[in-house]
Amino acid sequence: GRTIGEGTFAKVKFARNTETGEPVALKILDKEKVLKHKMAEQIKREIATMKLIKHPNVVRLYEIMGSKTKIFIVLEYVTGGELFDKIVNNGRMREDEARRYFHQLINVVDYCHSRGVYHRDLKPENLLLDAYGNLKVSDFGLSALSKQVRDDGLLHTTCGTPNYVAPEVLDDGGYDGATADLWSCGVILFVLLAGYLPFDDSNLMNLYKKISAAEFTCPPWLSFSAMKLITQILDPNPMTRITIPEILKDEWFKKGYKPPVFKEKDDTNLDDVEAVFKDYEEHHVTEQRDEQPTAMNAFELISMSKGLNLGNLFDAEEGFKRETRFTSKCPANEIIHKIEEAAKPLGFDVHKKNYKV
Repeated sequence: GRTIGEGTFAKVKFARNTETGEPVALKILDKEKVLKHKMAEQIKREIATMKLIKHPNVVRLYEIMGSKTKIFIVLEYVTGGELFDKIVNNGRMREDEARRYFHQLINVVDYCHSRGVYHRDLKPENLLLDAYGNLKVSDFGLSALSKQVRDDGLLHTTCGTPNYVAPEVLDDGGYDGATADLWSCGVILFVLLAGYLPFDDSNLMNLYKKISAAEFTCPPWLSFSAMKLITQILDPNPMTRITIPEILKDEWFKKGYKPPVFKEKDDTNLDDVEAVFKDYEEHHVTEQRDEQPTAMNAFELISMSKGLNLGNLFDAEEGFKRETRFTSKCPANEIIHKIEEAAKPLGFDVHKKNYKV
């Protein structure tokens, strides 16, 4: 399919589910780069976490597959573009419109934080809209995939500017993912209501100073209650910064707030996450190559002719091989484990390759 996004580690392509025809986004990672930079365990852990998150305002991770050289992450395809395209095209939002998106954002962040998942990189590129205008937050838990590794071997954020980053993150020390995410939510709310960034400067050092001191001014058209909430979120001290339970009780936030009602399924299978990071020889999807013309000799060409049987030209008798095949809904890892358990007491040596025993 066509490429719809590209980064250092991954390309994102448009694809379709072959069974349902449903459009999906296919994130393709270079396995060699991931292993070279020793990011396999981190990405494995984060992908497993993402599979457990099933919130209506989070871009769903459906499946993960692997080949010899690639890791394929199947994601929900979101068609409505970025939320901030609305700001660019239409300017600032009315308070009731901005509040609706902020309701959805805070509900997502609260849900994920309660499960120990932090975004750490909330910014305009991660806020998408579905076909019905509902917010869809992307890359929750996939912070390792939104980083770039440069020649020095160190991780650098792909974001070219730290406008949305909390002061404690800029200090490059230890920080709490929950309070850092909340700061980013405050910057996003400000932009929705004001139409511009609260912290901006062409000089990076001056920008750092403004963020660290929380130097910003609310525009005069904001209501007092909106200003109050933004000021409480954009508190440079993470220890005194407002918390999500406090936001849920806030006067401005509470207007029209209806948290989504949805059911979480308990059928998440994490076996595929482990399997795609196995040795190169153990892969369970085959990459399709560009088809090349097949070279065939005269006998092969003749044998393709309808009704022509060349069997009598050869002395060997045709042999028949009988096979019995079994199918199972259980994951391959579980089946192999059970075969091993049954074979070892009988004195067999068990060898595995390409999910064959």
